[in-house]
Amino acid sequence: MSATAAKNVQSLDTATMVLATMRRRGISGLPRNYELVYEALNASNASLSREFDLLGRAPGQDQLDALGKKHFPHHHRANVVEGAHTKISSELAGMLRLLKQEQSSLESYSKLLGETYHRISAKSASSTDILTNVVGMLSNATGDTMEKGKVVVEHMVERAREMEQVKLELDEYKRIANTDPLTRLANRRAFDEMLSRIYDDSRGAIYHSLIVADIDHFKKFNDTFGHPVGDRVLGVVAAVMKSTLRKDVFISRTGGEEFAVVLHDTSLDVTTEIAERIRRAVKATPLKNQKTGVDYGPVTLSLGICMASDAESAEELYNKADVALYAAKNSGRNCFQVYRPELNQEFEKNWMLYKS
Repeated sequence: MSATAAKNVQSLDTATMVLATMRRRGISGLPRNYELVYEALNASNASLSREFDLLGRAPGQDQLDALGKKHFPHHHRANVVEGAHTKISSELAGMLRLLKQEQSSLESYSKLLGETYHRISAKSASSTDILTNVVGMLSNATGDTMEKGKVVVEHMVERAREMEQVKLELDEYKRIANTDPLTRLANRRAFDEMLSRIYDDSRGAIYHSLIVADIDHFKKFNDTFGHPVGDRVLGVVAAVMKSTLRKDVFISRTGGEEFAVVLHDTSLDVTTEIAERIRRAVKATPLKNQKTGVDYGPVTLSLGICMASDAESAEELYNKADVALYAAKNSGRNCFQVYRPELNQEFEKNWMLYKS
C-alpha cells in the first residue's frame, strides 16, 4: 500500500491501536480506561500523554483513575452523585424528624384544648378562678406552640436551602463533566447524550443533521511546532466555530482533533451551507505567534455530513457522517462531503486494503 493510501486510512485504525496498547500494558477494558488511553495516544493533550507514559508498563487501576479524575471529571460522577444522594437523604431525614416533632406538639396542644373545653363545659365553670387559670394556661400553651412552629419553619427553610445548594453543586458538576477542558466546548459524553435524544422521537429525526469535522494534518502541528501549538490550533478552531454559529447550536469536541455540530429543525441545503461557512471561516483565520511572528501555516478542516433521516440510530448517524468525513479526506481535504450509500464501498475497500 502506498504512503498516501496509508495516510488516508490512518485514522480508521485508532480503535485497534488503543486496544493493542491496553493489552500490552495490562489495562482493564473499562470504558473510562479506553477514553483515557485514546486521549493519551492522540497526543492532543501533551500533559495527559506525558503523565500516561510515566505510569509505566503495568499501571494499577488506582493510578489510571487518579489520572482520569484529573483530566476527565466525569469518570468519577458516581462518587459525586452518591455524595449528593447522601446529603439530600440526610436533609430529608432531618425534615421528617422536625415534622414528626411538630405533629407531636400539635397533638399535645389539641389534647390540651379538648381538656380545657370539658373543664369550661362543666357546671363549675362559672368559677372565676377556674376561668382565670384556663385562660392563662391556654395563653401560655398557644404561645409555646407558635414559638415551636416558628423554629420548625426556620429549620425547614434552612434544610431546603441546603438541598438547593446540593442541586446547584450537581448542576455545576454536570456542566464540568460535559465540558472539554481545553476548548470549553461540549465533550464526547455530552455529544453522545445529544445524539441519542434525536432518536427519542423517530418522527422528529427528519429535522436534524450532523456535521463532523476533522483538522487536516493536525499531527504536523504537534510534530513541527510542539504540543502547545497543537493545543492552540484546537482552541482557535473551537473559537471560530463558536463565533460562526448561533449560540444555541450544539458544538462539541468529540476527541482528538475532531469536532461535531448537531443541527435541529434544518434541511440538507442549510446544513451544507453551514458546513461551508465553518470551512471558510477556519481557513481564513491566521495562526501566527504574535511575539515571534512565526506563521504556523493555514488551518483547514475536512467535514462529513449526514441527515438524521438517513440513519436509524445515533450510532448509525455518527458512523455515516464519519464515512462522509473520510470521503472528504480522500478527496483532497479542505472540503465537505454529504453521506450517500455508495461512499460505503470506497470506505470498506480502503479499510480492507489497509488490513491486508
